[in-house]
Amino acid sequence: MSRRHATILASVLLLIGMLSAVAVVRIPYSELSPGPTVNTLGEYGGEPVLSIDGRESFDTTGHLNMTTVRVTSADYRMTLGEALYGWLADDAAVVPHDSLYPDGTTAEEAEEENAEEFSRSQESAKVAALGELDIPVETRTVVQAVIKDGPAEGTLRAGDVIKTVDGTPVQAPADVAKLVTEHEPGEQVIFTVVPVKTATAAEEAGEDPAEGATREVTVTTTAAEEDGRALVGIQAGTAHTFPFDIDIQLADVGGPSAGLMFALGIVDKLTPEDLTGGTFVAGTGTINGQGEVGPIGGITMKTRAAEEAGARYFLTPAANCATAAADRPGNLTLVKVGSMDDAMAALKDIREDTTDALPRCAAN
Repeated sequence: MSRRHATILASVLLLIGMLSAVAVVRIPYSELSPGPTVNTLGEYGGEPVLSIDGRESFDTTGHLNMTTVRVTSADYRMTLGEALYGWLADDAAVVPHDSLYPDGTTAEEAEEENAEEFSRSQESAKVAALGELDIPVETRTVVQAVIKDGPAEGTLRAGDVIKTVDGTPVQAPADVAKLVTEHEPGEQVIFTVVPVKTATAAEEAGEDPAEGATREVTVTTTAAEEDGRALVGIQAGTAHTFPFDIDIQLADVGGPSAGLMFALGIVDKLTPEDLTGGTFVAGTGTINGQGEVGPIGGITMKTRAAEEAGARYFLTPAANCATAAADRPGNLTLVKVGSMDDAMAALKDIREDTTDALPRCAAN
């Protein structure tokens, strides 16, 4: 074989090897791409996304679309070729796998966490919406989670209403941690609780769940590994009793980022005037019970999804504004919002066609 032929053969074999590597070699990266958008005022899978029972609701027009991001699953590893394609594509983002699934999170754990966050976001959206309308909501402090193999396992249950700790009334979840950490590790803490079954039965009967039969539970504290403070192995949280039923039906969606759009959809359903004036508005953002809007991930994928769906305006969390504005798709107007009040004011400008007053996102 001549030297020239040997060089050509070596080059061909090298090329084959490189192409094989691109097609076969797996790398620790994940891909984000635009997901579906859903009008919170409309239907999904033939069912209303938002339905209200027990209070007058009103017909709506226009769109208040929540937006989503498609993400490769926790147990999927991209090939080098897929990653290269994603890096070059305008409608995808390739990021380190650990940035989405830290500490070796499994697909099942990620799905469970997303479902829990989605459920909490619905609860917060309802509270924020009713707060915007000055409709009272009953609030109580509950055991949100019991840590596996912790001191409280088997004695306290998720959903138990915490009335007192060592006889001191509990007004908020932070009170529980404060009262427990006043103890030394090894000391006993006495909880007065309404058991979850009693609380649930009272709520279903339309009664105050905190007025059911209470019981005392004694838990011996242990020391936290990181700083030695006393703990009992529970996570306290807040639960609410709503004055009427608000049902949110949306399958195959997880995470907390739809909170703002759910809250606005609920307000729109409960008020005679259309919030959008018939305009196609989309958006994203977490929301808490005080109506504060928080940042989300995958903002540029969500703005692309909204623009492709036909949205004219996009309600953008203030913390995501610079990133969104740096890669704004088409003629989509990015509106900066930091609270429920900001979003309501923006929608007023949109429906009254006074959009020069809108706070727009700007790139740094």
